[in-house]
Amino acid sequence: MSDCLPIFKALGDRNRLRILKMLEVKPLCVCEIKEVLGLAASTTSKHLSILKETRLVFEQKEGKWVNYHLNRASQIGCIRDILPLVQTWLDDDALCARDREKVQTVDRNAICAEQGM
Repeated sequence: MSDCLPIFKALGDRNRLRILKMLEVKPLCVCEIKEVLGLAASTTSKHLSILKETRLVFEQKEGKWVNYHLNRASQIGCIRDILPLVQTWLDDDALCARDREKVQTVDRNAICAEQGM
């Protein structure tokens, strides 16, 4: 139970569920996730940190970007079993549907240019 409890706590937050649903579409960097969620960078990073600690997601450096991915290949039983279930959840949720649409069009280069990065 001690391995699964942090996972269920992580899944108990609306924004973390939204992040998982967005990562089903494609890997994303913090600025893209922040843009879709409409949250501060620090808040977004905290949510990602919790998801990383539970190993539901992992980060991978790709060039100058750090992208977050769903940990679909996890060998941890709870994660291996729960991620396919999460994929079936919230498909009819209007907010998650809007998030998926935004993920398709979010442009990290435009966000960085807008923020002077």
